[in-house]
Formats: sequence, C-alpha cells, structure tokens
Amino acid sequence: MTPALPIVDAHHHLWDLSRGHYPWLQEAYDPEAFFLGDYRAICRDFLATDYRTAAGPCEVVATVHVEAERSRDQQLAETAWLHEVHAQHGFPNAVVAHAWFDRPDSEEQLLAQSRFPLVRGIRSKPVTSASPDHSVKGQAGTMQDEAWLRGFSLLEKYGLRWDLRVPAWHLPEAAEVAALFPKVPIVLNHHGFAWDRSEEGLKRWRGWMETLARQENVHVKLSEFGLRGRPWDLQENARIVYETIAIFGWQRCMFASNFPVAGLRISYPDLVGSVAGMLTHLPGHQQHAMMCANALRFYAIDVTPPL
Repeated sequence: MTPALPIVDAHHHLWDLSRGHYPWLQEAYDPEAFFLGDYRAICRDFLATDYRTAAGPCEVVATVHVEAERSRDQQLAETAWLHEVHAQHGFPNAVVAHAWFDRPDSEEQLLAQSRFPLVRGIRSKPVTSASPDHSVKGQAGTMQDEAWLRGFSLLEKYGLRWDLRVPAWHLPEAAEVAALFPKVPIVLNHHGFAWDRSEEGLKRWRGWMETLARQENVHVKLSEFGLRGRPWDLQENARIVYETIAIFGWQRCMFASNFPVAGLRISYPDLVGSVAGMLTHLPGHQQHAMMCANALRFYAIDVTPPL
C-alpha cells in the first residue's frame, strides 16, 4: 500500500531521445557494464508525463533531477531543457547538472551551470576502478588528481553541492575529499552501492560507509537497492536501509527513487511503500525528515506551491 505522506524524490532522471543524445541509451547499449545488467526496457523516452504515471498515487511534492549522462557537449543543453520541463510541468524543482572538474574549461562550465536558477549541484563521476582489487589511485580524473581537485574546489566558489557516485570501495577516498572541502555539501548516491550482500561484503561496505560518514558535510540517499540478476528483496534491502540510517543518522538520509532505472526491479508505488514501511518504527518527525524535509533542506527547494 502506498503511504499517504509527502515525498521529495531526491534523485530521478528524465530524457527525451528526440531532443538530446544519450549514448548509453541510443548507441552504446552494454548490459555487461551496467550495474543492473539488461536495461533495454528503459532505452526509450522517459518524460515528465511518464514520471507522473510511474509515481501514480504517491504524493510527490518536489523532485531533484540528476544528470542523465547526456552527451557531454550537451550538458548545458540538458540543463536548459529541464528548465523548460519545469516551466511546463512544475518539476523538477532542483537540478543536479554535469560539468567535468579536470578540464581547461571547467570553471567556465561550472559558472554557466550555476547561472541556471534550478541548479543546486553537480554530479561529475571521478575515474574509478572496476573492483576493490584494482587501484587507479592518482591517475588523471581520479579523486587524487590535482587538476580534478582544483576543479572540485570551485564548487564552494559557486555555491554548488556535489552528488557523489562511486563504487563502495572508493568511499574512503571520497571521505578524504570531503575532509579537504568541509564547506562543500556532498550527498552519496544510492546508499554507497552495497552490491556484495555476503556477510563479508556487507562488513566491508559498512566500514567504508562509516569512514565517509565521519565527515559531517556528507549526506546519503536511500535509493537504488537493485542488484544484477536478482529480484528486489524487501527484507534484504531493509537491512541496508537500517544500517545506512544507523551510520549517518536520520538527519543526513533522504529518500530517492532513481526512476526510471529502479523501475527495472520495482514499481514506483511499491518502492515508496517499501521504504516508508521500513521507517514506521521511528518517530513521525524522523520519517518525515527522511522522506521529505531533509532533501528540501539539502537542495534548498521551495515547494510553494507543491508539485
């Protein structure tokens, strides 16, 4: 059952394949590289009307659109298009745009993105390794690269947040970045990707999360619990939610759908109902904070009038 409570969706995507170029959806389909495997079902338009249909009866009062890997020569065009969508549909209410941190034009791009009224942050994925057994530390584009760090430092200058999206084994490196720039608000995407659900795998994930959570400028999204080749498991995912809240505290956790990607495993109402149901043992103000208020505050969203 979908709970009757207000929701801020802190992470979703939209795309119009006739208006923009999305290589991963249109020409570079690679289920081996995608963390959920086969994603053909989402290689089609996902517009504001599709989002509303997916959300169904859920009381979504605001949303945050996170860049959808549109061609990087169209990163400003993606942001402009999302402002058109907002003008027509009333959402998204905040935009997390894209700009590289380690390019000669990084400051120019960050400045241009920051001038859009809905832009609140940047998601720029650093270079990462394919497994914890392989290190890329210090290579160009990694979180130790001096050029990358110089670009990252500009987030504070332009009042922007960072949406952090890396495999779990890179969380200690992200903690080092957060410590270097304590005035930059950071939010970890998708609960840090607890992909290895073995007891040993969860122990490692927990340790990496605890390292990151020591940095008070870091928040976390309760989102994307899907696994490759496996159905969405309520009991297993509830454990991830409980441990994430225990590590970060309810004040730094926020619900997010990651639709349409999460739709490969679960419907929107079932996702909302499942996550909200996991929180019912907590006081009402904590439930409201994680499902709504924390995201409003983090992304500085004004929801008057509501979506």
